[in-house]
Amino acid sequence: MPTFTYEAKTRTGEVRTGTMEADDEASVGQRLRQQQLQPVKVAKKGFSFNFGGGGTVTTKDLVIFTRQFSTMIDAGLPLVQCLDILGSQIENPAFARVLRTVKNDVEGGLTFSDSLAKHPRIFDHLFCNLVRAGEIGGILDTILQRLAAYIEKNAKLVRQVKSALTYPIGVMFIAVAVIAVMMIFVIPTFEAMFKEFGGELPGLTQTVINASHFFVNNVFALVGGTVGSLYAFSYWKRTPNGTRVIDRALLQFPVIGGVMRKIAVARFTRTLGTLLSSGVPILDAMEIVAKSSGNYIIEQGIMTARAKIAEGKNMAEPLAETQVFPSMVVQMIAVGEQTGALDTMLNKIADFYEEEVDVAVSAMTSLLEPIMMVFIGGSVGTMIIAMYLPIFTMAGNVKAG
Repeated sequence: MPTFTYEAKTRTGEVRTGTMEADDEASVGQRLRQQQLQPVKVAKKGFSFNFGGGGTVTTKDLVIFTRQFSTMIDAGLPLVQCLDILGSQIENPAFARVLRTVKNDVEGGLTFSDSLAKHPRIFDHLFCNLVRAGEIGGILDTILQRLAAYIEKNAKLVRQVKSALTYPIGVMFIAVAVIAVMMIFVIPTFEAMFKEFGGELPGLTQTVINASHFFVNNVFALVGGTVGSLYAFSYWKRTPNGTRVIDRALLQFPVIGGVMRKIAVARFTRTLGTLLSSGVPILDAMEIVAKSSGNYIIEQGIMTARAKIAEGKNMAEPLAETQVFPSMVVQMIAVGEQTGALDTMLNKIADFYEEEVDVAVSAMTSLLEPIMMVFIGGSVGTMIIAMYLPIFTMAGNVKAG
């Protein structure tokens, strides 16, 4: 789903900025009005995180900043002084410039959270809302510590997903490269040798040679078609319908679907637990969690549950009706609601599912490894056998003679 940046005004005239995922600009305006905000500017967000020659702001940069800022606030240093010190010490020039801008905005009268919200590419909706809750509750140092822990755990989940996908993608790339080299260079060499020998070639050999001819004669068309198909798929994936179809397929896909669901549950419970323990109202927390779920189907399920919670229902029952979350998760949430320790229960669920993600990713990688090896071995082995069949046939004829 596309991401939009917005600028809106509250009833008191305060300017609020941030990001929001929606189908189009009209949907963003509608959601802002539901939050009693008057839209001023809405624009589609780009996909670049480059800050004009200053590099990028990494997760590591953000975690270090958050932890150091928390320590300084806890030591009693004024907010502006903390920003001034960190802005001069941060090694990343892009981040340093942003912190100086935030410091100037705070000195100009904006709240810390509103100043951060002006930089949505670095400080997302979740970060700004938690900081706002810390400002209101007078526990900014505690909130920042929770934020740093949350960012680290969320980054770990992202690394696990990337590591799970890197291996099969790398193996597939190597397999395609090996097959392409054999088709373009190796098989034509064997074909020239077979023509010198004369005689009729075995069916498998002729089939592989015909495939090589097709590949060599249409290599540019095949490469162009592949690139075009990938581009078209990427464009379609960003459309609302494409996002919906792909996200649903990911959850239903064998092996991968189970991993994706575990990741979604871990992210949902960790984010919601962090928000609730920081004093964010449950309806606001549910909306923030939905936007950070990373899956359209799960986001819609959370928003549906949020609407029923707004009608007066508890959390567990609407979540069970979405059929997105495992029954164990729903039952534990119900226990947390009954005991008045929902935030603690959510964090325990998150701990459990983050360990489950570790196990699931390892199992998926172990399962994919032999499948990839069979694919490469089968493809390359078939071509090698096809090229040596005529040699074996000729050797047999010589012995028979």
